[in-house]
Amino acid sequence: MKKFEVYKNIRKRAVIFGLPLSLFAVMMISIIASLLIIIFSFSFGVIISVMVFNAVLYVALIRIINNPQIFQLTRIFPKSISNKRNSGLDYEHD
Repeated sequence: MKKFEVYKNIRKRAVIFGLPLSLFAVMMISIIASLLIIIFSFSFGVIISVMVFNAVLYVALIRIINNPQIFQLTRIFPKSISNKRNSGLDYEHD
């Protein structure tokens, strides 16, 4: 008989419309704000621009999820890990 392990961290990998929960919340806030803009504006151009903005935001969030290295500007780990006190002098040549 098979034994199945209980998966307790299901919220870490939960996805709605291809977005994790935090980015899905950003998308929903954007949609609610755009609905308020649509309700209080009477311009057809504003309505179209808000719809285009939401579509572009959704595509951008999907691309961020598929390629998370886009916003990684610094290294995660240093070049070397040591307990020695750093003197600031580098004797190695590249």
